[in-house]
Amino acid sequence: MLALEPRCFSSDCPSRALFDQVADKWSMMVLVALNDSPQRFNAIRRRLEGVTQKALTQCLRRMERNGLIAREVISLSPVAVQYQVTALGRSLQEPLRELHRWTLVKLPEVVAARETFDATAGAAPGPERRRIQLRG
Repeated sequence: MLALEPRCFSSDCPSRALFDQVADKWSMMVLVALNDSPQRFNAIRRRLEGVTQKALTQCLRRMERNGLIAREVISLSPVAVQYQVTALGRSLQEPLRELHRWTLVKLPEVVAARETFDATAGAAPGPERRRIQLRG
């Protein structure tokens, strides 16, 4: 069983705030989008289907503040900005790959659990069920 420091359940625990950042869906996707090369804001936004400009801006600022990505201003006319993963951000790549592998392997079990729950609870399928498609 995973042992956690008891303080991690406290709302003012620093590790909890960092975990919230790292576990955020957009943060994970930004790290993947920036995996191969630096990208400009709009290139990142185009890759992340469904992200709003506001959500992406906030995510990039939090990630920059936490040292996971670096923001570089390029002196062009007009001025451009690009983002790249830092060494600290790269240290998250292997754990994220493992989490992705886990989701691929366990997705059928999760879908089955949802179907069982929905059938026994008499609940209508949630929107997440419609989004998940099994690939064989």
